[in-house]
Amino acid sequence: MKKLYIITLFVIGGFVSQAQELKWYTDVREAITVSNNVHKPMLMFFTGSDWCGWCIRLQNEVLKTPEFKKWATDNVVLVELDYPRRTPQTPEIKNQNNELQQAFGIQGFPTIFFTSAETKDGKVNFKGLGQTGYVAGGPTAWLTVADGIVNPKKS
Repeated sequence: MKKLYIITLFVIGGFVSQAQELKWYTDVREAITVSNNVHKPMLMFFTGSDWCGWCIRLQNEVLKTPEFKKWATDNVVLVELDYPRRTPQTPEIKNQNNELQQAFGIQGFPTIFFTSAETKDGKVNFKGLGQTGYVAGGPTAWLTVADGIVNPKKS
């Protein structure tokens, strides 16, 4: 009986931990496909994950909270565009991220762009919905700003 109980706990625990993890895309073309299939805009997180203090703070105070996870699951497709100094990246990801940094005019980190996109004849057209960065006040304050961008009719 004890074995059955322990096995049940592991199985349930596995499902719970999977349900809590968010999918952050690093390939923008893949994220665009998913975004269009589920009819949700993309949240594009421009970050310096291993050196940017405000990026790390935004991650810890907002992006890793249960409130954000619930909101993100319901509202957006997550895309991380990282510009690390110590963490290696493939040349393809580096090039993609540099092109997107130029296309969106990113000059500081963290920056979060909300956008939808369509691919036509091999070219991507982005439709910007708005942008934000670090917002003081924890997940509630940040989500109020983000929800106003993603769901303007509600605010």
